[in-house]
Amino acid sequence: MHDLPRKALIAVSSAHPPFYLDGKKTGLSFPEAFHAFDELVEAGFDVDIASETGTFAYDDHSLDSHNLSHEDQRVLQSFDYPFHHKIKNQTFRAGDLAAHEYGLFFAAGGHGAMYDFPHARHLQAIAENIYNRGGAIGAVDQAPVIFAGMHSLDGELLLKGKEITGFPTKGEVELKVIDKIRDDNLKTVEEMAQAVNAHYLPPAHNFDDFSHIDSRIVTGANAASTTNTVRNAIKVFEGAVGDF
Repeated sequence: MHDLPRKALIAVSSAHPPFYLDGKKTGLSFPEAFHAFDELVEAGFDVDIASETGTFAYDDHSLDSHNLSHEDQRVLQSFDYPFHHKIKNQTFRAGDLAAHEYGLFFAAGGHGAMYDFPHARHLQAIAENIYNRGGAIGAVDQAPVIFAGMHSLDGELLLKGKEITGFPTKGEVELKVIDKIRDDNLKTVEEMAQAVNAHYLPPAHNFDDFSHIDSRIVTGANAASTTNTVRNAIKVFEGAVGDF
């Protein structure tokens, strides 16, 4: 059993570019960040939130009522909810944080992650440090792209030979954003996995709840998978599942 601190870092995107066909911007998925925070706090973790720059903005579509459950809508409109205070007033710049203070890392998605997570060196360094000390690292939806540049203690790419999931390329086609992804020279999670010699596992359907564990790396396919992905990361942290 490890003696890592029961403290988690939720990584969020700083990117907020125009992205959708209707002209709206992408960024951080509100429900993914909120559900990650809620599950970790419920499990007794001290939780910090950080981006590479210390700023964040929500994906416009992730705030649309038709994309949210009734409970998510209620929380979104409850400005005194602890999550809102934390993310609006205490989103840290990753370079200002000490990796050894954390035992679990979780990256929330939204298409903004495709823009800045592959190059978010400070966030990646924290996740890499946590993993190499025996901690759990997780990511959901588009966020697994953050793992692409990370290395294990032997110097190998962390994802080499590992099985991961994330939002599928055919899902990006279904959302009609694949042309924008191509125009902006971004990689889908599936394409990133291929580039680093990881094995990509798709959900049966694009928006099915699907999470996967390989070693201490936990990934989820989409926003609907967030809760179970975080719960699995907590199980890995606690030593209930995963290879140590």
